[in-house]
Amino acid sequence: MTEASDKAGAIDVLVVDDDFMVARVHRAFVERVEPFRVVGTAHTGEQAVEAVDELRPDLVLLDLYLPDLFGLDVIPRLRAAGHDCDVMVISAATEADTVRGAVRRGVVDYLLKPFDFEDLRLRLERYAAQRGRLLTAVVRGQADVDRVLAGAFVPAPAHILPKGMSVETAELVERALREADGTLSATECAALTGVSRVSARRYLEHFHGTGSAEVSLRYGATGRPERRYAWRA
Repeated sequence: MTEASDKAGAIDVLVVDDDFMVARVHRAFVERVEPFRVVGTAHTGEQAVEAVDELRPDLVLLDLYLPDLFGLDVIPRLRAAGHDCDVMVISAATEADTVRGAVRRGVVDYLLKPFDFEDLRLRLERYAAQRGRLLTAVVRGQADVDRVLAGAFVPAPAHILPKGMSVETAELVERALREADGTLSATECAALTGVSRVSARRYLEHFHGTGSAEVSLRYGATGRPERRYAWRA
């Protein structure tokens, strides 16, 4: 495949975060998800505006607590300059006014810090699917308009699976969750279904992202907390 065709299929991302180490982690997360690639990083609002001018990314991962500008104030500056890149907020800000302000400015998603790779992967894959529907949409009437808008603002239903996931495995994982007495970890789900732990985790996170399952954290004596899943009644 040529470099030009690689570029044509890629979704270019600009990572904006005031913390250099956090920006590096986010960059590494993004680059693990196809077809996304990071084309640059910025650490202030002014740098973000300049980087969008220069790099023309498709998606900006935008922190809100920047040293010179509040992150949401970057968005109208981008629009005034004629940039139509999408913006996904990644922030620790939980204030209702901030979330409402982000929605009013048209962000495609809002992910709270701290998060792990699976949290971001799920949202990136959902964004890629929505972007694909918007780019290929053919509008012949109101029904087509409604379908495009629904795809842009509503998470994909549980029965619509991302590329690489099978209906059969999804049904196995769903059944294990529904029949579980309490919560399941990815390891426990893998043992019940016969799939690998990595695959079980991916399907569990898919159900969490579509709202079909909820996640709780169990803290042990050492190490990272264990993510446990339960089917929503």
